Amino acid sequence: MSVVAPPSPLLAAPGAVPGPPEGPDAAVAWHYGDPFGEQRAAARGAAVVDRSHRYVLTITGAERLTWLHTISSQHIAELGDRRSAENLDLDLNGRVLQHFVLTDVDGTLWIDTEGERGPDLLGFLQKMVFWADAKPEATPGYAVLSLLGPKIPQVTEALGIGELPPAYAAISLPGGGFLRRMPWPTSDSFDLIVPREHLAEWWARLTEAGAEPAGMWAFEALRVAALRPRIGLDTDDRTIPHEARWIGGVTEHGAVHLDKGCYRGQETVARVHNLGKPPRNLVLLHLDGSADTRPATGDAVTAGGRSVGRLGTIVDHYELGPIALALLKRAVPADAALAAGPMAAAMDPDSVPSDDEPQAGRRAVERLRGR
Repeated sequence: MSVVAPPSPLLAAPGAVPGPPEGPDAAVAWHYGDPFGEQRAAARGAAVVDRSHRYVLTITGAERLTWLHTISSQHIAELGDRRSAENLDLDLNGRVLQHFVLTDVDGTLWIDTEGERGPDLLGFLQKMVFWADAKPEATPGYAVLSLLGPKIPQVTEALGIGELPPAYAAISLPGGGFLRRMPWPTSDSFDLIVPREHLAEWWARLTEAGAEPAGMWAFEALRVAALRPRIGLDTDDRTIPHEARWIGGVTEHGAVHLDKGCYRGQETVARVHNLGKPPRNLVLLHLDGSADTRPATGDAVTAGGRSVGRLGTIVDHYELGPIALALLKRAVPADAALAAGPMAAAMDPDSVPSDDEPQAGRRAVERLRGR
């Protein structure tokens, strides 16, 4: 089941331009009149982004962590209070169905995910409870704002806190909700999960303290440049975690922990990690902006007229120009001449994963064979 988020009340802010109507960000501001200036503020100063179209749900109950640990990809059974992590729901073949962020605060596990995917995630969790002491439920009374930039410490007084938390840690906010630190889309990124009825108050407080209003265009440009995928845009129904760079522990920038017990899709994760290589890699593309028309997310990336991958998020970056994420076949050389629809494209060589080293499982097999 998909949903369309209602327009954010912050669209009434001066200069707010809604996101593209056909895209997932139509309910919030795409920019406030100066897209590249907003990106610079988010990268070099302090900016606040309305992400209130995120779907928020909570899980309560004494077994909330140990129960979710058994049905998802992340190691969260012993997640500490006010700690965060990223997590995935996989199908039986290890393909990614859901990506979500979670934070445990005072006995409640908070989860936020893409707005249109939230109801499906909630429905899956509710069906999987059985006899566990865990109660997943929608929490529409809370919304997400994001703070970006190295000058965020200058607005901590407006947040009503003494100091900022480290990555994947959270701190309670006065009046309800919490602030958590994330390692992306920049190294200085924070999410506020606050009562929706106080959304406009928080926006006013932060902008008056010096945070520049920035739209989702700014957030997306920095996310793409940081090689962080967004489910449904940079993934398709065949994507496995290795392709999307979601492998890693709780404190790493990943959503799959390789040292935990059984969960749905684990066999594929373990097999690819130990014996194989992912069929595709997520890479950054630089696009030729001189073309009159642009490709769309989901279009084929071609080399010599042959399809070699799928185009993900396309965005104009304030320094890099037109860029995009793409899932390309692993065998495509880094210097291949590519096309994304009518636009010439080139892989950013720094974004191409190195897979020269044999996997641990492969090395073990070779040792057993005496090689």
